[in-house]
Amino acid sequence: MIPEIGHFALILALPVAVCTGVLALWGAQQGRLAWIALAKPGTLAMALLVGVSYLCLTWAFIQNDFSVQYVARQSSSLLPLVYRVAGVWGGHEGSLLLWLLMLVGWATLARFCSRALPGAMQARVLGVLCLAAAGFLLFVLLTSNPFLRLIPGAAEGRELNPMLQDPGLVIHPPLLYMGYVGFSVTYAFAVAALISGQLDAAWARWSRPWTLAAWIFLTLGIAVGSWWAYYELGWGGWWFWDPVENASFMPWLSGTALLHSLAVTEKRGSFKNWTVLLAVSTFSLSLLGAFLVRSGVLTSVHAFATDPARGVAILVFLVVVIGASLALFVWRAPKVGLGGRFGLFSRESLLLVNNLLLVAAVGTVLLGTLYPLIVDALGVGKISVGAPYFNTVFAPIMAPLLFLIGVGPFVRWKQDDWRATARLLAWPLAAAIVAASIFPIFAAWTVGLEFRFMVVLGLALALWIALAALFHLLRQARATRGDGGLFASLARQPRHFWGMHVAHIGVAVFVAGVTIVGAHEEEKDVRMAPGDSVSVAGHSFRLLGVKQVQGPNYTAWQGEVELSRNDRFQRRLYPEKRFYHSSAMPMTEAAIDAGFLRDVYVSLGEPIDRARPEGEWAVRVYYKPLVDWIWGGCVLMALGGLLAASDRRYRNKPRKTGKPV
Repeated sequence: MIPEIGHFALILALPVAVCTGVLALWGAQQGRLAWIALAKPGTLAMALLVGVSYLCLTWAFIQNDFSVQYVARQSSSLLPLVYRVAGVWGGHEGSLLLWLLMLVGWATLARFCSRALPGAMQARVLGVLCLAAAGFLLFVLLTSNPFLRLIPGAAEGRELNPMLQDPGLVIHPPLLYMGYVGFSVTYAFAVAALISGQLDAAWARWSRPWTLAAWIFLTLGIAVGSWWAYYELGWGGWWFWDPVENASFMPWLSGTALLHSLAVTEKRGSFKNWTVLLAVSTFSLSLLGAFLVRSGVLTSVHAFATDPARGVAILVFLVVVIGASLALFVWRAPKVGLGGRFGLFSRESLLLVNNLLLVAAVGTVLLGTLYPLIVDALGVGKISVGAPYFNTVFAPIMAPLLFLIGVGPFVRWKQDDWRATARLLAWPLAAAIVAASIFPIFAAWTVGLEFRFMVVLGLALALWIALAALFHLLRQARATRGDGGLFASLARQPRHFWGMHVAHIGVAVFVAGVTIVGAHEEEKDVRMAPGDSVSVAGHSFRLLGVKQVQGPNYTAWQGEVELSRNDRFQRRLYPEKRFYHSSAMPMTEAAIDAGFLRDVYVSLGEPIDRARPEGEWAVRVYYKPLVDWIWGGCVLMALGGLLAASDRRYRNKPRKTGKPV
């Protein structure tokens, strides 16, 4: 009866969510305190019911209850326990229930962490979140019920997709969904502010830590997904511009613009329209990602479903969310004040350019992702938009944005003198250009690497961001230095100040990694028999042999490769080609020797003679300089966001500094 309890809890959660959402919003509008008071217990009841439902599905996976159709399709008795638990979100129905669990979890956090808000505002926020949850509950119950019974029950399950039987499945989807769904809180604050007419600095301050939290999770989720694809798929790439990858990247870009727009609204009362539209757009792009993954319009290793009815349901929900939000905005926009005025050269104007560039970046990714789908839907042919388009269009937008990252912190609010700023930043800019030019010239002269202008540009921008951040830290510390000296002054700087610079340095590290690995990675595809060797970038790989090994639910051919450099032994690597009992598709498990300055990467292809798998194999070896800096930069960005979100001003009750529109 456990699955029936989970199904019943999910059914009960729907009327609870609808009633809580409607009564909370109507009560706040009419000033009915009793209805406003229902928002908090109603939100908790909804979250409890969804939590019970999720636990029931998890228990069915743990107990191998193959009378549940979803469990029989996604699990088996041979599957290790950790993958049975993670298998709950390994398919469409369970992943949607995880999405719903995250949504009610964020709503619960908003209930407990927004006590400083006026009662009516809190009721509106919780009401919007409950109605959003009601939409997903309806979608799950009507099109994606994970509790459907299989009569008669299966004796054994079909097992989880072999590609998902990896620690990445345990980490990546929860992080990504926490980011996706976290922007629903910012969206709820924006809608609540539009309804109440309180588009002021206090609203921006309430919204900003929630936006930071969602952005942190989405940053880490994208980074872990990239790292997972890098070592799991066997082709050594970290980003493929896959449509589903783009579906997570677009809300990240929009969310980054939203963070900076909220800073201006909080500090100067400007950019209110920008901030509201970005809040709506970011959550809408998260829903668009759900549509792309679950509608069947995409063919991707990341896509979940191929049922068009599910895609139509999500598309209807997306239209309702965007339509209702834009209708509210049109109603309130004429009454929204412009906020504080600012000059042509000011921090506000630079942040405005930042927003424009990020929105343009979202547009280019959106166009490249949707255009092939639109062409296909119109029946005028099939086209493919890949990395050449994105690299050609995206880089020119990012270059000026990266330059502005270094300039922005030095420019004052309202108005500043561009000549004084140029004189101040001349030395760090010159140092970045000189240092970036020396490396490629030295590499071309000593080891014969080809000189490339794009390498100089990428390194110059990375060094410029890092040097500008360090220079600003030292300048600020000197300006506020007291009796304790320079280091004591640095320690006294607020966390949001440190967070900004740590995140910017993370961008610099990321750009350096992308630049170097893109220009100087090396790859060789060779045929190797035991005893054969191949060299790549000064590293020697010697295949010692291939043997068969047994796993809990697979058999594998495991290679033993000796890695050496300059005739000195480094370590042994063990790449595998796995064959899962439930699938005829072989899976590649690469072996990677990771380092601070480079990765070396080995993967097994196919045996040359299938009758003699102990003999020759197709082997692929890679040299990836600075590839780990890509993910290290993402971790620094997330750390910067965490520092900013933990700033003292977000732990205090915000003062209302603006006027209702």
